[in-house]
Amino acid sequence: MVTKKSARVLFGILVISAWILGSAIQVGAETMNYKLYTWVVKVERAMVGDMEGHNLNLTIRRAFCVFENGETGTSISVITGDSTKTSGALLVYTTITFPDSSTIVVKLQGMIGGGATVGGYTSSKLTGEIIKGTGRFEGIKGTYTSDITHK
Repeated sequence: MVTKKSARVLFGILVISAWILGSAIQVGAETMNYKLYTWVVKVERAMVGDMEGHNLNLTIRRAFCVFENGETGTSISVITGDSTKTSGALLVYTTITFPDSSTIVVKLQGMIGGGATVGGYTSSKLTGEIIKGTGRFEGIKGTYTSDITHK
């Protein structure tokens, strides 16, 4: 037979359990740093013709991503560029796919070349935003920066 006291205790446990299990988990900002091991899949280039070395480019790159926390993924980037011999504007869309099939899609813009030069390598920076996430990254928002070193 259930007493009033045990019924109240049971009801209290149910209320507390519902409150704890039903609470939305708040996630704070997190920085995800990673390195890319990348290769070119396709390059299309068209000369503009208004000056020597002025081209419009479409490049597709694949990459293997290694995150600081040990996680890995792969990426595909579609890159459009308007460049001369030494510098140019880039627009990049990158999709990072993780082993659990979750994805992060980012859009980057910026200038390449014309940055600091050390030992024949030029440094550039692209900035952008995270535009979409799927799986465990559903609803992700944030900014994205990319430091590029190239020859």
